[in-house]
Parts: sequence; structure tokens; C-alpha cells
Amino acid sequence: MALASDTAHALARELRKRIDGEVRFDAGSRALYATDASNYRQVPIGVVVPRHLDDVVATVAACREFDAPVLSRGGGTSLAGQCCNTAVVLDYSKWCNRIVDIDAEAGTALVEPGCVLDQLRDATAEHGLTFGPDPSTHAHNTLGGMIGNNSCGVHSVTTGRTADNIVALEVLTYDGARFWVGGEDGDEVAEHAGTDGRKGEIYQGLQRLRERYADMVRERYPDIPRRVSGYNLDNLLPDHGVNVARALVGSEGTCVVVLQARLRLTPRPKCRTLVMLGYADVCNAAADVERVLRYEPYGLEGMDEALVAAMRKKNLHPGAIKRLPDGEGWLMAEFGGDDQEDANAAAQRLVDGIGDGGDGDESPSVELVEDPAEQARLWTVREAGLAATAHVPGEHETHPGFEDAAVPPERLGTYLREFRELLRQHDYHCALYGHFGDGCVHCRIDFEVETREGIEKWKRFLDEAADLVVRHGGSLSGEHGDGQARGYLLSKMYGDELVGAFREFKALWDPDGRMNPGKLFDSAVDEHLREGPGLNLPKVASAFDYPEDEHQFSGSSMRCVGVGACRNMTGDVMCPSYRATRDEQHSTRGRARLLHEMLRGETIQDGWRSEAVRDALHLCLACKGCKNDCPVNVDMATYKAEFMARHYQGRMRPRDAYSMGLIFWWSRIASHMPGLANAALHAPGLGRLAKKVGGIAVEREMPRFAKPTFKRWFAGRTPAAGGKPVVLWADTFGNYLTPGPLKAATDVLEAAGYRPIVLQKPLCCGRPLYAEGMLDLARAQLRDTMDALAPYIDQGLPVVGLEPSCVASFREELPRLFPSDGRAHYLADNAFILSEFLDRGDWCPPKLGRRALVHPHCNHHAVMDTDAERRVLERAGVDFAFSNAGCCGMAGSFGFAEDRYEVSLQIAEHELLPKLRQTPDETLLMANGFSCREQIRQLTGRHALDLAEVLQMAIAESESRH
Repeated sequence: MALASDTAHALARELRKRIDGEVRFDAGSRALYATDASNYRQVPIGVVVPRHLDDVVATVAACREFDAPVLSRGGGTSLAGQCCNTAVVLDYSKWCNRIVDIDAEAGTALVEPGCVLDQLRDATAEHGLTFGPDPSTHAHNTLGGMIGNNSCGVHSVTTGRTADNIVALEVLTYDGARFWVGGEDGDEVAEHAGTDGRKGEIYQGLQRLRERYADMVRERYPDIPRRVSGYNLDNLLPDHGVNVARALVGSEGTCVVVLQARLRLTPRPKCRTLVMLGYADVCNAAADVERVLRYEPYGLEGMDEALVAAMRKKNLHPGAIKRLPDGEGWLMAEFGGDDQEDANAAAQRLVDGIGDGGDGDESPSVELVEDPAEQARLWTVREAGLAATAHVPGEHETHPGFEDAAVPPERLGTYLREFRELLRQHDYHCALYGHFGDGCVHCRIDFEVETREGIEKWKRFLDEAADLVVRHGGSLSGEHGDGQARGYLLSKMYGDELVGAFREFKALWDPDGRMNPGKLFDSAVDEHLREGPGLNLPKVASAFDYPEDEHQFSGSSMRCVGVGACRNMTGDVMCPSYRATRDEQHSTRGRARLLHEMLRGETIQDGWRSEAVRDALHLCLACKGCKNDCPVNVDMATYKAEFMARHYQGRMRPRDAYSMGLIFWWSRIASHMPGLANAALHAPGLGRLAKKVGGIAVEREMPRFAKPTFKRWFAGRTPAAGGKPVVLWADTFGNYLTPGPLKAATDVLEAAGYRPIVLQKPLCCGRPLYAEGMLDLARAQLRDTMDALAPYIDQGLPVVGLEPSCVASFREELPRLFPSDGRAHYLADNAFILSEFLDRGDWCPPKLGRRALVHPHCNHHAVMDTDAERRVLERAGVDFAFSNAGCCGMAGSFGFAEDRYEVSLQIAEHELLPKLRQTPDETLLMANGFSCREQIRQLTGRHALDLAEVLQMAIAESESRH
């Protein structure tokens, strides 16, 4: 239900009086939370980010006074629409995320709803314990969301669903009752039904419900591991022990708000071994599940050739794909043990006993994988399901909608054959993968939801697919819940009477119907569609080309599918600003959602002038981490440049845009009088004034201009005789500020048998201009660069750079800004970071024999990857480790700007600085990229080296020995 505008404003004012948390009823915040990972979109009344549980209680009380619906939201990754509604959204993930206690002896943990699963798993690891259910979103999903959806995951074949691992819940009803439910002792329904008050009233109703529907529940509830659809009324029966908390799990926020949860922990295997089984097709693999289960695997997953084919098209994890055994359908059976010998022995029993492939005429191909790194590599294939099947080049777009049905594992092979035939009849296509050990199948199908005809066809398919699942004794949902996508089909599975019992169950807890209304049942599958009929995003004459999205920026605005990997707090790079703020608007997903909403023009109505979009993009570091780490390769750095160009068109930009964005021109001027420039910038009074005028943080030390520049030094040296010619790109920072790495690269290239060519004309790749949206200037710079390089392009010479952002600019931005210029595409294919170039040849550097900690530049990680860097260091005999600490927080001008300085520090402190403090002084620090080295120098006082300097060191030590 929508509140009148003046009522919503009054509610917001009241909330700001009552709570300590954030009250966000502005258009940008409402747009930000309008959708989840599903097909659905509903703009909320407003958003509340509570600081503590008392804020939650106060928020619900205020909503009750204004008759406003309430929606509890975790990580926002729901696929069935249960995390979007016209309601007041409570986002617990920023503040209400504590692990209250861990009782290792009892094997339980008490958590708040915003606690991320991996946060809990990391905390319990030291006790040898874990929370068993582990969806693929484990790095960013919340326990509250898992409780709402009754999540499962890879290892639920052993540990069960979330419901099976809940001890008790502290709940809050819409009418203000707050109490604990659950516990493992006795029939608590009868115990509490005799008490007074709201809790007693609810328990009396539960007792009546149980008495009336017990036989029907026993008859109609499928006895399978992955029944997630509907309410857990079976947990009200004494058959398996009454537990009201477990009855509420999977209720998708339609009954209560969960304030705290007491969870059951299970032992964590210390070691694991993986057995890969290859079959003729996925149906044969599924038919063999029952037999594989006899060997008691810790996890049992399956996937088909269509998934692998999609990964090949998108060049996802090519090394891992090569490790798959022969076949076109696979099972992945994981075994655990207290040590590697135990895990191997359990796996070997399967290998020895597998025999023929069940329904197939031939035995499966088998491979036992012991090495943890190899296991992790193979798991990336299975975990890439959504990434692989969304936005596949040359194929129709896929959608959720019938993506997680579950059947008895012993019937899985037959079910898949019939499901494939149903898909064929409707001319639908998809990859099949999932938790085969539990009979749960995932898929994204190429439904057409943009036209009324396509929707009617989709609904006919859903009707027949639901009949097929029920015929096999299965559940419409085996993991993702019902939400809006499948709730209307529940009568097929349970019958009208039990659906009536569901309504009664909800009414006991939520008699006013204000808790996430319209979800789980009584929902319409074709309402509130995000991409439904009538959506007509404007065509944008964009500065960049978007070949992967039909050359349209509007297509790129819909690339995000909401999986939320940008909300990970560790691993890879994406998303540095979210890790610092834990704020949805500063995640890649949040920014993508806002850009899409801006183009829709409904909630955000000021278009490219939108302050909400600008504010969200202001803390984007343009690090390009999302280009690599996002499962669907959202490229927020490019989208930011596109937006900023239009947002500031004809208007003044912030001061730092001119002081740092135009660094190429300022540096050229300063290079003629570097002594004077350095004296001015470092004088106590004048330097501080210069920073203030330039919008630069006064805490920052300004870099010093070099005397002479690298190009002047190069022009004055005597080059080595001979060698194959190669263009050495002298970037702005290396040429004017820190020429040491470029000098080292000159020595290294000559030692490797090359003749470096350095263009004397002042040139720049344009990178400092992109994030500021100064795209006309960037195009002019790049056009000058291509003109200057033209003679060398004609000769077919490679271009080698040290600055990852420059090489990334040639690879990514250049061909997008000049899509029809052959020179741009030549440079995109023939510009290399130093390690890539050396890795292509056969030169072996002298052995250095030093330890090194390598911090990879974000652009290097995202665009080039670091494999070549590792191989060159191995050749040089360096004992190295990569920091895996994400972004350094500097990112060109970002860390210098006065209004982003604190966030820059927070990003650095998140992982990098703690790691550097633990690194001995004698260990070399390596960082390719001026920004990373400058952040390290300014915050630790240590000097980090470029790869070229390390290799130069190896050459010098070798020459001194001889």
C-alpha cells in the first residue's frame, strides 16, 4: 500500500525524532531499494538503517501509528521478489550485524540479523565449527536474509536447511510484542498457550492450527530435503520436535521481524577432497545421484554442458574448465575429514565403487582432486552459475522465475529429462546446475518478460512446470523461496485448504497484514515487473561505445542482476567504497540501480542533473575492480565517466577536478621550474593555501616534481646498441614526478634485448580525466597520442607501460571512445604492462633471492590480471606473496581530494595497512602504479618498488657478482 506523500513525510519526521539510525525517505534512497535480484520492482515508502535493535522496535512502532507496511531486508539478493515492496524498508546490514556470542561448548551462536554469513563462519572457525547452510552468496548474504528465505547451499546435503539449524529467535510483531520463540525442550506450543498476553494468544492460535491441519500437513508436505515453499507448519507437529522458531524460518518477513537468532553450529571438516565425475549428459549425472549419496559426501553438486559453454563464450575461468573430466554433465562430490588422509580415503571409496554410470552405458570419467588450490579452481566453475548464464553474448537474455525447484534426489534424472522436454516444447533454453545431492536444480531461463505475449507464454510454462514438480513429489522452491514469483502456485503443491492454513498462520502473527504484504501467497507473478511491458528507456548518445550491451548506455544500466558480490568485505578488489562505508549507495550494485532509475525517470526525475546519482558516484574510486570482480562485469568506472560528463556539462566542477584532473598540464608547467614548484607546494603557508584552493586534503603531502623529467633524462643518455625496437610509454606520473621506475624499465628492456623508444612529445592516456567526466579533453589527448604513435603502429611495434591505469586506458577506454579507429584497436591489442611483455619472450632475469610482498594495482587486477607478474617474479627467483588486500584507497585523485580523504584512509586501513604493518622491513614491497606507491609512502613511510626496479636490482646484483 502506498502512503500519501504528506503522510510519508510525517512518518519520516517522526522517525528522525525517535531513532539514532538513518532515516532515508528521499527519492534517491527509495530508488536504491526498489528492487532485489529478481524480476520485480516496487519503490519503497522509505528506508531506515537502524543503529541498534531499539531503533528497530521504535521504527515498527512508528510505522504502526501511520499504518505503514514494513519490509525487513538483509543482503537484498532475493530472486523471487520478497525483498522489494511498497513499505518501509529496514536495512540491518550496516549496523545491526553483531555476533553477540559464540558458545562453542553448546555449539551455538547468537547473532543480529545483519550479520554476514562469512563473518560468522570466520569467527567460529577457531572452534572447529561452522554454520552449515552456505549459499553461493555466503560472502555477503546476511543471517537475517537466510532465515527469511530458509537458505540452504552446497553443504545442506549434510547439514540441512537454515530451518534445521535454528535453535531460537527473538521476534517482534507489527503490533509491538517482543519475545523469544523456539528452544529444544518439549512442546512449547502447549507450554506457552496457557499464558496471558500477545504471546499466549499467538501460541493458542498455533495450537488450534496444529490440531486442525496436522493430518493434512503430514499428507501434503513432500518428504524431501529441500522443501522451502510455503510456511513450515510441519515444525508445529511433534513428529520431529516442535519448534516455533523453525516454523517462522522461510516466512520471508511476512509474519515477524527477527531481532536476534540463536543458531546451531556444526563441526567444520579440517580437510577436503573433491571427486569430479563426468557423464554423457546432465540427466545421466542426475540419475547417478542416489548411488553417489551412499558414499556420504559432504556436498554433491551438478552442472551441465550448457553452463560450461556459456562460460567459454564469456571466457570465465578457462583454466578451471580445462580441468573438468570428459563429459557433458558433471557431479562434484566433496568429502571431508579431520586430516587429508581421512578425506582422501572417503573420496577413494567413491572412486573405487562408482562402477557404471547408472542410466548410462558407460562408467563416468573420474578425477580425484586433493590439492586445495585445484579444488577451489574447480568450485569456481559451479559457483559461476549466475555469472555464466546472465548476459551471454549472442543469446537471449535470461531471467529468474522458475530457478530452484527441488524433487526427491532419486527422481532427479527422470525429472530433468521431462523438464528439458518441457523447455523444448516452449522454445526456452537454459543451463542446468545446482545442489543435485538434495534434488535442487538452478537455472536462468530466457523468458520474454518485455511483452504481454511473452508474459502469457511465461505463465503457461510456469503452470506446466509446477505441475511437473508436484507430479514428482517436489517443491516449487528448493532454496530461493516463493516471494512474488511462485506464491500464486502454492495451491498446486499444497491444495487450497493448506494455503488457507498459511493465511491463518500469517494472521496469527500479523493480523493487520502489514508485514511484507503480497508476498509468499496471494501474489501475482506478472505485477510490478522491473522489465515488463511499457519500459522504454531513452536512447542515449553516449561518449563511450557499449558493444556488450547493444551499443547502448541504457542497456548497461540494466546489466546488474543484483547478486550483490560488490558487498563482499574481503577478497578481490570490488567494491572499496562499500567496504569503507557499508552503505548500499556506495556499492557497485547500488550505483547501477540508481543509474537505471535515473533513466526510468519515475522516482529520480532530475535525470543527468541528479544529485542522488552524483553523490553515489562521488565515492566511486573508478578502480575498475567491478569490471573483473562483478559476476556480470558491471563497469562502473566507465558509467561514472559517462554520467559526470553530462552532469557537469556547462557547469563548474569541484575544485579537485581541476587541480588533479588536469595534472598533465600542471605537471608540464611545473617541469620547467620544478624547484620553484616544489618550494611553493611544500612551504607551510603557501602549500596549505594551494591545497585549499585545489580542493586537496591538507593532510596530504604533495608529490615532488622531478628534475630532470624522465624524457629529458632519456634524451640525454647513450642508448645500448642494437635490440628489437619497442615503445616505452612515459606516463604523466612517471615522467614528471617519479622517473625512477621508467629509468629502471629502460635498463631492464635493454638487458632483455630490446631497444626502448620514448616519444618526446608531451602525451597522456587521459586517465586522470575519465573519473571527472572531462571526456572531450580525454578524447583530444588520446587523439594526439594515436597521431604520435601512428608511425610505430604502422611498423607493428608493441607499446610497453609501467602504469597499469595507462595500459588499462589503452585496452578499455581507447577503443570505446574511438570504436571505428583502427589505431585504437591496435593499441588495445598491443599495449602491455611490463610483466606481460617480458612474459611473452624468453628472457630470464638474474636470480634475486629476496622476499617480496606484492600489492597489485586495481586496474592491473581488473584488466590485465596478475598471472604474468607472478611468472616473471618466479623467473627472477623472488620469494613473493600477493597482498590480496584490495584497493589501496588512493586511486589517482580520489585519495587527494579533501572530501574523500577520510574514506581513502578507511579503505587503506581495511586490509592493506594492517598487512603492511605485519611485513618485516627486510621484505621488499612491490606496487606497480604511482597511486599505490604514494599511498604506501604517505601512510607508512615505506618505499614500494615497481617490478622494473626489482628486476633492475636483480641485474645490478648479478653484475656486481661478476
